Amino acid sequence: MKKNILTIAMAMLLGASLMACGSKADNTNSKADSSSEVSADAKKIGVLQYVQHPALDKANEGFVAALEEAGIEVDIEQQNAGGEQSAAQTIANKLVNDKKDLILAIATPAAQAVAGATSDIPVVITAVTDPAASGLVESNDAPGGNVTGSSDLTPVADQIELLTKLLPEAKNVGILYCTAEANSKLQAQMAMDALKEKGLTGVEYTVSSSNEIQTVVESMVGKVDAIYVPTDNVIAAGMTTVAMIATTEHKIPIIGAESAHVENGALATYGIDYFEVGKLAGEQAVEILNGKSPADIP
Repeated sequence: MKKNILTIAMAMLLGASLMACGSKADNTNSKADSSSEVSADAKKIGVLQYVQHPALDKANEGFVAALEEAGIEVDIEQQNAGGEQSAAQTIANKLVNDKKDLILAIATPAAQAVAGATSDIPVVITAVTDPAASGLVESNDAPGGNVTGSSDLTPVADQIELLTKLLPEAKNVGILYCTAEANSKLQAQMAMDALKEKGLTGVEYTVSSSNEIQTVVESMVGKVDAIYVPTDNVIAAGMTTVAMIATTEHKIPIIGAESAHVENGALATYGIDYFEVGKLAGEQAVEILNGKSPADIP
């Protein structure tokens, strides 16, 4: 499979609600021989994950797996911003000041923080919907500069097609996302366009923070026949709340954009395998650690 900034690993998932089991990001020493000792020659890598939720956790795991498979000795410092942009910026500056050999940024806000903090240290990004539109690279085909990575742009039109097949009686669809995330706005517009083509009515329901999720979801009751959720870090972190109110209490089905949505209560998705998305970024990191410039890795 070609590795480029728009490469997407796809998976079709249908399932019942399961509890999510995300793992907390901690400092990690990684080595091909699984030794806990790291030599002075180990490559120093900083990882900034924007928030903890299953999708981003899987991307993180995929990245580390790619490094282990390549047999490169690395000393990885894991950091999580807890969904706070100010924290992401502080962590990004710290990783740069620590003179890491490479920095991985997971999710658009984290990527913007790291890319803005350095033009010298190689930066690999993952779980970013549109790197060019987010100002991270010159173009998605030719990134230039010190940033490259893998995208999690989902097949929104295919997800809406799935919605119409599974829920043929649905006429009014609520699109739930956070206005603070540019990637979510892009997907919401794509969903609105796809719904219009199907002759359905799409209505945007937005939050500015996780504190508004319960109120906004409750406001959808009686107004929508189904809910579409794009890849959105705020909504993903609060997905169990969304599903509890919409599906468990009011029987409103949810079509998600990635597998963790299904694990947390959505009816189905045609979307992203975040482990593979992260692994692609890890493979790009291996190329960089072996001497290739990020500017030359499309």
